[in-house]
Amino acid sequence: MSIEFIGLVEMREASETIVARGGAIDVDFIETSAKAHEASGFDRVLVAYHATIPDSLLVSQHIAAVTRRLKLMVAHRPGFTAPSVTARQFATLDHLTHGRAGIHIITGGDDAEQRQDGDFLGKEERYARTDEYLEVIKRVWTAEHPFDHNGRFYRSERTFSTIKPVQRPHLPVYFGGASDAAIKVAARHADIYALWGESLEQVKELTARVRAEAAALGRSIRFSISFRPILADTEEKAWARADDTLARARAVIERSGFKRESGPVNEGSLRLLKAAAQGSRLDKRVWTDMAALTGAKGNSIALVGTPAQVAEALIDYYDLGITTFLIRGFDPLDDAIDYGRELIPLTRRLIAERRKDG
Repeated sequence: MSIEFIGLVEMREASETIVARGGAIDVDFIETSAKAHEASGFDRVLVAYHATIPDSLLVSQHIAAVTRRLKLMVAHRPGFTAPSVTARQFATLDHLTHGRAGIHIITGGDDAEQRQDGDFLGKEERYARTDEYLEVIKRVWTAEHPFDHNGRFYRSERTFSTIKPVQRPHLPVYFGGASDAAIKVAARHADIYALWGESLEQVKELTARVRAEAAALGRSIRFSISFRPILADTEEKAWARADDTLARARAVIERSGFKRESGPVNEGSLRLLKAAAQGSRLDKRVWTDMAALTGAKGNSIALVGTPAQVAEALIDYYDLGITTFLIRGFDPLDDAIDYGRELIPLTRRLIAERRKDG
């Protein structure tokens, strides 16, 4: 299986270490970032979803319009659009991008954020809804004739779409969520199961659970993992850069007055904090201090070292069955360009040599 590198195109320049300026969306930054990712050798970019930010589907269409090869991983939250409508939207995007679309299903682990968009279901109910949602979407993408659907959350008659995805049988379905309920839905529907960056032992345990659930249904799933690489030309400089990154993040927190009122409510964040509790540095290159500082509110685990050292660390995860690496930096644009200089081509070359020797 070939490997895939995914980046992240932000709606504007911002991160844990960079205070956002201006409005909610910066079209020039989106275009510059998309083109930089394509030039740096990324295969695909994630476009994020949150209850308060610009629409990921529309931003993704613009990214595709200013690039030629770059594929999309469009984060999408079930429950706010009818599944038949979503199916047609993404099939249309797949045609407009000549087969470059992918959907990343984020069910949602924060009750407060869900309520911002009017969703008051509990977590277990949300995953049950996602299960049915994906069942309908995939049927719309593949059905040759109209069908009726009468489920717990959705009901429709003579559902059909004249537009089918370019990619067959359908565009790739990425799936995030680490709870037991999430894993059961992933086993049924995901093509690629997406993890946040974790220790090797954690990844081994979680991927084994997902594989077992999928195998029981006669399915196999690929895996993606997310890291925030911090690179320098020597190991010492890389760790110094990590320390500086943490100091910058603390300064941003102090400036913004950010205050964590309660602990994380989603399983993914709890897993990151569990890793952080084991120590600041795990395995060869895993650095957890940013997760500890921010309460692991998002993907915040880094790999620290020279490009060659971080590439070797990524290969350790490849040996566990990871074939997709979602990498993004704390300096989003500069780091994306930097990854393209050495880390991405070196990792590809080392894995190609490994497969050839094997």
